[in-house]
Amino acid sequence: MKIDWTKMGHRTHKQAMALATILASALLTINPAHAGSISRIEADGSQITISFDDLVEGASTFSLAGPDRIAIDVQGGKAGRGGFATGIVKAVRQGQYNPNTARIVFDLDRPAVITNGSFSDDGKSLNLRLRSVGQNQIASGRQSFLPPLKFRAEPPKKSYSVKMSLGKPKDSVRLPKIYGPDDPSRPLVVIDAGHGGHDPGAISPHGDAREKNVTLAIARAIRDRLVAGGRVRVALTRDSDEFLVLEERYGIARRLDADLFMSIHADAAGNESASGATVYTLSEVASDREAAKLAARENKANIINGINLGEAGRDVSSILIDLTQRETMNVSADFAKLLHRESSRQMTFRKIPHRYASFVVLKAPDTPSVLFETGYLTNKDDVAFLNSSQGRTKVAAGVASAIESHFARKLAMR
Repeated sequence: MKIDWTKMGHRTHKQAMALATILASALLTINPAHAGSISRIEADGSQITISFDDLVEGASTFSLAGPDRIAIDVQGGKAGRGGFATGIVKAVRQGQYNPNTARIVFDLDRPAVITNGSFSDDGKSLNLRLRSVGQNQIASGRQSFLPPLKFRAEPPKKSYSVKMSLGKPKDSVRLPKIYGPDDPSRPLVVIDAGHGGHDPGAISPHGDAREKNVTLAIARAIRDRLVAGGRVRVALTRDSDEFLVLEERYGIARRLDADLFMSIHADAAGNESASGATVYTLSEVASDREAAKLAARENKANIINGINLGEAGRDVSSILIDLTQRETMNVSADFAKLLHRESSRQMTFRKIPHRYASFVVLKAPDTPSVLFETGYLTNKDDVAFLNSSQGRTKVAAGVASAIESHFARKLAMR
C-alpha cells in the first residue's frame, strides 16, 4: 500500500496523535494507596530513626559526595518538615520528590554509609545504622528496605499506561535575560540562586525562612548592585520560584559564554551556634575525575576556550580539558580569596573562609565558578541578617566589589 505524506496528511497525523494523547491521559487513572507522612526524624550519633503516621511501601538509601550526604527515598510517603540531627549528621532536609515518593537528605560532617536497617514490626518506623568511612569507601547504588508484608502499603495502581520514545534530549531551559550595558565586550556574570520550586533547600527554625527564597532575594540584590555599577553584564539562572537541575545551572553559564559563575546558597547545621559565610571552589580530585568523564564522551564536539574537541583524539582531548579546567580552578580560587577580602568588610565569615568541594554546579571546565554559602539559616543572627534588606544590601555590596575588582585586575593584566 502506497502512502503519500503530504502537508495535509502531516497535519492530520499530528491532530490524530494529539487526540490520542488526550484520550490516553484521560484513561490513565491512578488509584492512590495509603500514604504515610513522615512524622519524626531523629539522627542521633550512628542511629537514624524515621517515623511515619501511616503505612508506606518501602524505602531505599544511597550516598552522595561533594558535599557528603545520604539520601533516603520513601515510596508511598509524604514529606513532613525538618528533623533532629546530632553526631555524624549535621542537618536534615526533606521534600516531595514525586507524588508517591518523599526524599530525606542527611547532610554529613564526614563521609559515612548506611550499614544495615529494618522497619519496625508494625511498619511505622525505619531504623538505620550509620558508620563513618573513608572517601574511597563510599559505594554507588541503593540499599532497599521493606516493611513486613502485612504492614506494607500497596503502590498506586495504573489502569492504563502509554510509552513512547522521546528522542534525544535537548537544552530545554530558556536562556535568561542579560542585564546591564548593551555591550558584548563587557564581562558577563551568571548568578545562580540555589534550590527553587519543589526543592526548598534549608528551612530555618527561626521564622520558617526557606533557602530557595533567601538565595533568590540575594541573587536579585547582587544583580541590581552590579547593574547600577555599569561595569559588567549580569544574568540570573532563575528569577522566579523555579526548579533547575544542577547541570542546567552551570549549563546556562556555559551556553551564555559567561566569564564568571556564582551559585548562592544558605547552609544549615545541627549546631545552631554555627554561623558565617564560606566560599567553595572545585577540589583538585573532583577536577581530575570530571575531566576523565568529559574526555570519555563519544561526542567530543564541545568547544572549550575556542578549541573544538571533536577534532582531537581522546588523549589530546583529555589533556586539553585537564589544562583548561586547572586554569579555570586557579582563576576560581583567586576570585574566592578576593570575594572573602571584599565581603568580609560587610559580613562575617567562618574561621576557614575558603574551602574546596566537589559540588556539581562548579564543574564547568571553562567557566570560573564559586559556590557562596552566605550563612546558616539555622543560626538566629545569620537568618535575620540574610532575610533583611539591609543584610542583602551588604552582601550585594561585597560581592559586587569583588566582581568588579576581579575584572579590573584581569583588564590590567592584558
